Amino acid sequence: MSEGKVVRTLTGRVVSDKMDKTVTVLVERKTKHPLLGKVVSRSRKYHAHDENNEFHDGDLVLIEECRPLAKTKSWKVTKLVEKSRTV
Repeated sequence: MSEGKVVRTLTGRVVSDKMDKTVTVLVERKTKHPLLGKVVSRSRKYHAHDENNEFHDGDLVLIEECRPLAKTKSWKVTKLVEKSRTV
């Protein structure tokens, strides 16, 4: 009986694609403030691996945790959820 490895996944929006094979993904989450009880938006940026440079600014993507690929990069983009709308 081999148990499958639990892989952390997050959904976020690409905010930068200037690097080669890397995108910066902004992940926002809503949390309740411990004292005030108000719902507050918290955000964090992750560097994610994009092998073919196929994701661009504004795209909604699914990222998955992987082994460290660089000093600050230990996530990889697995799926495009929604393409950005260009005006």
